[in-house]
Amino acid sequence: MKIETLFMDSHLKLSEESCYIVDKIGVKPEYVTDSRIVYEHVNSAEDPILKGKQTLYITENHGAVIKKCPGTSHYTCCDYTILHTGTFCTMDCSYCILQAYFHPPVLQYFVGQDKIFSALDSIFEQNKMFRIGTGEFTDSLIWEKMSNQPANLVKKFAQQKMFKQNKSIQNFSILELKTKTVNIDSLKDIDHNRKTIVAWSLNTPAIIKSEERNTASLSARLKAAKKCEQWGYRLAFHFDPLVMYDGCESDYKDVIKSLFENISPDNIAWISLGTFRFMPSLKQIIEKRFPNSKIPYGEFITGLDNKMRYFKPLRIALYQKLVSFIREYDSNVFIYFCMEDKEVWEKTIGYFPAMEGELGKMLDQTLLK
Repeated sequence: MKIETLFMDSHLKLSEESCYIVDKIGVKPEYVTDSRIVYEHVNSAEDPILKGKQTLYITENHGAVIKKCPGTSHYTCCDYTILHTGTFCTMDCSYCILQAYFHPPVLQYFVGQDKIFSALDSIFEQNKMFRIGTGEFTDSLIWEKMSNQPANLVKKFAQQKMFKQNKSIQNFSILELKTKTVNIDSLKDIDHNRKTIVAWSLNTPAIIKSEERNTASLSARLKAAKKCEQWGYRLAFHFDPLVMYDGCESDYKDVIKSLFENISPDNIAWISLGTFRFMPSLKQIIEKRFPNSKIPYGEFITGLDNKMRYFKPLRIALYQKLVSFIREYDSNVFIYFCMEDKEVWEKTIGYFPAMEGELGKMLDQTLLK
């Protein structure tokens, strides 16, 4: 995290958390009374998106701390729950939807762990299973080097009260930390009680090199995952977005081979698959910021959610290949699709979670094994 400008909300009371972050960043904060000062600072740059990655705004979350993932209309959702701890990311992936989602894109860290923990207590008391993640609007572990928040979240989930159902303990919430980093040091030596899943987005070395600037290499991600496995964590892996290019099937086969050479299938909670899809407005951003990128020029059609998607027969063919590659190493690991329809599910895996909430319940069941 290379922050050039640090803004802090002047309404914030100095706390151990905020002082710790400022000390780690090593940049003198500029106190602001109005967030528009931050937005104008970012928007005035020739490349506001890049400027947004170099500018940190420490503030409070004035909205909902916990919210249900909105999903995408017409495509099956996994019923994820979002823990809103910050926005934007310091890494620079060409396909990142956050470039077009935030106006302007501002890197924000939300202080106030007491507020977060209070919201989690309300969730824990509901005697239901929740899969909760911090990686929807930011990378879960970019903050690990400058904040104790990720480690404290792991401890919080580990300490939740367990509820009994049908004479067995079944109802608990799980934290999923999704990342493309190797920022895991603070997760070591924590009694995590197997209530945290550490998850990595994986792609081919060619895509990581050309489209995922400032992220960890594939080998580094798998090395970090192996360490977390040794520390007793369950793991998850997300092949999303899958990008189509000449030779991609062979490259993805090699990635899957490397994955299972490093990680035991017994410690993988799930693997998700999703092909590259994007809002039409993202294409111009990619063309401007990544002039050598070829990813917006594939065989795309407009999906039911108005996002550009690969032609469905192409998606199905690639999914079938990847599922077969994974099944060569483990026939039981749970595989699911991120935002796909009935035809894709049935032609690739052979079934479709048709009932509302069914996919979420299937994912929950994997946690009880």
